Amino acid sequence: MQPDNLQAQQQFHIRQRIRLMVNQYEVHAVAPDGSEGGLLAFAQQKRLAFKEQVTIYTDDSKQQPLLGFKARQRLDIGATYDVTDHAGNPIGAFRKDFAQSLLRSTWHVEQPGLPQVTGQERSLPVALLRRFVDSLSWLPYHFDFVADGQPVFSVIKQWGLRDRYVVQIQHPQIDRRLVIAMAVALDALQAR
Repeated sequence: MQPDNLQAQQQFHIRQRIRLMVNQYEVHAVAPDGSEGGLLAFAQQKRLAFKEQVTIYTDDSKQQPLLGFKARQRLDIGATYDVTDHAGNPIGAFRKDFAQSLLRSTWHVEQPGLPQVTGQERSLPVALLRRFVDSLSWLPYHFDFVADGQPVFSVIKQWGLRDRYVVQIQHPQIDRRLVIAMAVALDALQAR
């Protein structure tokens, strides 16, 4: 799918594939009836990498990269991740706010031409439960990303044993590729 068609999307479904040595994610459009539509992107992350890097492809054949994100530093709990298009051109960046994330995970997303976007877990009780009870990784959560008090996008983890997410976009100018990168990162990087 070309970035112009991708930019028209207002909602995505993301689900993780269960694999032994890699994390894989399917990003699907949402059909008019609300069901899962066609595959928009496919992400893969190697586990136990010293410098986090995730490539997101146009499909699961992994022949054509769509975008990727990569940590600027190695093993940094507050690392900034640069998001680039298929040719390596910058799209934006995101970083975890380590201090604020001690109680409730907080991320900052930057895209040229837009004010800084801040995303945080909506529910403090759920955030605290997820930190102190390891066996609750299946527990759903909801991240709201806002800029200047206005909603930009949200990522909602669904109930279930498999990781599934609904991504809803409210701001027309936010680059959908940056949203996809951030949504995948919430699952791939959240426990680090």
